[in-house]
Amino acid sequence: MSNFSNQPTKNIEPEKRDKRKINKKFYHKELARLQIELVKLQDWIKEKNLKVVVIFEGRDAAGKGGVIKRITQSLNPRICKVVALGTPTDREKTQWYFQRYVPHLPAAGEMVLFDRSWYNRAGVERVMSFCTEEEYREFMRTCPEFERMLIRSGIILIKYWFSVSDEEQERRFQSRIDDPTKFWKLSPMDLKSREKWLDYSKAKDEMFKYTDTKQSPWYVVPADNKRRARLNCISHLLSQIPYEEIKQEKITLPPRKKEKGYIRPPFTDQTFVPEIY
Repeated sequence: MSNFSNQPTKNIEPEKRDKRKINKKFYHKELARLQIELVKLQDWIKEKNLKVVVIFEGRDAAGKGGVIKRITQSLNPRICKVVALGTPTDREKTQWYFQRYVPHLPAAGEMVLFDRSWYNRAGVERVMSFCTEEEYREFMRTCPEFERMLIRSGIILIKYWFSVSDEEQERRFQSRIDDPTKFWKLSPMDLKSREKWLDYSKAKDEMFKYTDTKQSPWYVVPADNKRRARLNCISHLLSQIPYEEIKQEKITLPPRKKEKGYIRPPFTDQTFVPEIY
């Protein structure tokens, strides 16, 4: 199988491990190595017609989007797809709860990354009272059954929870306020999440109690250190699907065919972007 290596750091408590700085040069070198392995995994998924679903959940500003971006950076978007659904429409609110997610599940040879998922019901909908108590309890009862159905259908289901401390979340929110390129990331719901920190903690603990099952466990990613969280998550993802490198045929570029009698229109007939730089 793949020669991918995933050796955990030993004898260091997770919370202390997450606070250690990670060298920038090492981070980029290791990320590049892992991204090459992700390409190999992608080829294996396509070759073997695998169906993979990866769920990313966690508190606001925990770094879910960052790791998804690094995973997809070198992958084929036709094979590795990202799903980040918005607020349900009035029609979707009347559907079976899982119905809006089912169309986005992978076909053979695809991997789908859910940037938040059906677990919205156990998190933001629960805390912000966007669902009724009956709807919430029904979700807790049926979610493990739904996921068992996915797994029995042949889908490989992997679930990550990104865990960030109160202090680090506040720092990241403040950086969004101060940075005009990140300000759009700060929504009114994010601000509410700061007020309801304890409520979200209770909701997460209750969610784990029902949905952290043997068939479909939650994998917690300590995320106070973004670089470490990204490397750890990608490394773990690679370890969850045994794969081999698919040997690609050597590509030789053919010579350009010469056309006779064709005269291209002058460049002056075209409108070019100003070369400011």
